[in-house]
Amino acid sequence: MSARVLELLAIMERLRAPDGCPWDRQQTFASIAPYTIEEAYEVADAIDRGDPGDLKEELGDLLFQVVFHSQMARERQEFDFEAVAGAICEKLVRRHPHVFGERRPLTAPEQSAVWEDIKARERSGGAANGIDGEDTGTGGAQKASVSALDGVPRSLPALMRAYKLSKRAARVGFDWEHAGQTADKVAEELAEIRAAAETAAASSPEIFEEVGDLLFAAANLARKLDVDAEAALRAANAKFERRFRAMEELARQHGQTFASLDLAAQEKLWLEVKRAE
Repeated sequence: MSARVLELLAIMERLRAPDGCPWDRQQTFASIAPYTIEEAYEVADAIDRGDPGDLKEELGDLLFQVVFHSQMARERQEFDFEAVAGAICEKLVRRHPHVFGERRPLTAPEQSAVWEDIKARERSGGAANGIDGEDTGTGGAQKASVSALDGVPRSLPALMRAYKLSKRAARVGFDWEHAGQTADKVAEELAEIRAAAETAAASSPEIFEEVGDLLFAAANLARKLDVDAEAALRAANAKFERRFRAMEELARQHGQTFASLDLAAQEKLWLEVKRAE
């Protein structure tokens, strides 16, 4: 390992030492997990903003999370950073047989298909081979995969998990043949929300369930159209925020307070902002 990686590992070990940092010492896998997720999102945000300097810093923060988890596992004599690096090296070689084994040219879509096939074989044989088995939450014990949906983490953002669940289902044939059929399903779910809204209270369990069905159908449609639903929603969020802030600024320029305007006036500002883009 490089000198700086060894230095980072030594810093982490020192922070967790008996005379180290009290906050770092009291952390557990569970307490650190939210920070790990947060750092991953901050990496994505730096990429979206096209800021290489910030990306470097955020990648360092994410690497620190890996080191933190590895140090805690090392203290429990389960694994260490070296084992983590070794596991990903072995996985990458195993999942790229066209590069490290029988060399043959593949297109990107063909490689994606090969990757998914290998993952599926690993899941089905994980318990026997020690490969990618599902953690039962009881000290690292593993169980054999019994479903095409095994291994999709429950901790994923809901939209991303919907995308992955529908993708797994499609791999075993449970999928619409055409994107148009998937779009029809979205329209069907929207119609069911409209019908429920006519008879049920806004916060009723029925409407809650129907909205969830609509969002799942939308994520499935995104997959069918080869669109990353999570990234598309992030982009839509950013567009809405940009336009909303621009409306507020236009109102100020007109000597108005945006919140005091009626909906028609606000909509007029919205259209003005859209035309200016």
